[in-house]
Amino acid sequence: MSTENLDRLLSAAKEFDGSDLHLVAGVPPAFRVNGEIIIADEDALSEEEITRMAESLLNEQQKKKFEQEWELCISLLHSVAGRVRATFYRRNGHPEMSFRFCGERIPTREELGLPEKLEDLARKPNGLVLITGPTGAGKTTTLNFLVDLINSERRCKIVTIEDPIEFVHQNKRAIVVQQEVLTDVRSFNRALIHVLRQDPDVIVVGEMRDHEAIATALTAAETGHLVLATMHSPNVLHALERIIGVFEGNAQRQIILQLSNALQGILSQDLLPAADRTRRVLAYEMLVASGAVRNLIRENQLHQLENTIQMGRKEGMVLMDNCLHDLYCKCMITYDTAVSRARHPDQIVQQKA
Repeated sequence: MSTENLDRLLSAAKEFDGSDLHLVAGVPPAFRVNGEIIIADEDALSEEEITRMAESLLNEQQKKKFEQEWELCISLLHSVAGRVRATFYRRNGHPEMSFRFCGERIPTREELGLPEKLEDLARKPNGLVLITGPTGAGKTTTLNFLVDLINSERRCKIVTIEDPIEFVHQNKRAIVVQQEVLTDVRSFNRALIHVLRQDPDVIVVGEMRDHEAIATALTAAETGHLVLATMHSPNVLHALERIIGVFEGNAQRQIILQLSNALQGILSQDLLPAADRTRRVLAYEMLVASGAVRNLIRENQLHQLENTIQMGRKEGMVLMDNCLHDLYCKCMITYDTAVSRARHPDQIVQQKA
């Protein structure tokens, strides 16, 4: 496949308002539109075509890394599609690719469907604000919204560590320094340690992946920095369990204490098909670190968090099931979608009845 055909496919995906483009051997090009895969009415792609296309996109250093690790994620700036995140992987010994379109502007909170309380968390002078959810749930978009909000309101220094950079922020009231893994820094962990010496006010971590990154982020949040981070986790409870569970013994007790002190809030989100199937709708669960929440974390009584979130509506807390029911009542999602994504489907069934 020629570079011209790749340009055509990227442009077509942009025109269809697709979020992703998938190039898989033996299958025609596929677009993800409103969360669903749409197969193009074209010939299937061959392994040789995709290999030539992959080689045309990578420089020598990237080719070497891909040969060594068999997976690679980079950002590209396309003349029509704009900034694109390209992910390379192997199947049957040959490369295949998926492209995620990053967008040209930061949507407003109302456009994204985010809770107003999230803006209050972004205005905190320090602590940890965590965005969780499955892959493709819009975590990076939410993170960039928060960076743009702080950039617009606060005279400070924001340092981001991303893999890769998906949206380039222009300096507004703040100074924004964006560092890309394998372009500017060697790893998340090394960058996190070094970033504390760069006099940041806000630290943005593309993803907290292991115990070293989690420990460093919590220490930064405790020592006067606001830390914004994402994590792959289906809900608030699992996010906290995952953070605590990667440590053992005395280290785990220390992390529990740090987490209870540093946490400001967690937003767990997912994107669901709208009732009219023309777009996707944000569903979320919101935890705000109230005194009661901090005490439950400190005592490692995480199983009681659901009741605390339910009782904390005045503080801006929202359970996922309540959000799903609200979206259904507003006719934004279907009843089947609400029930299928609910943690306690029987409650939604009862409320409908």
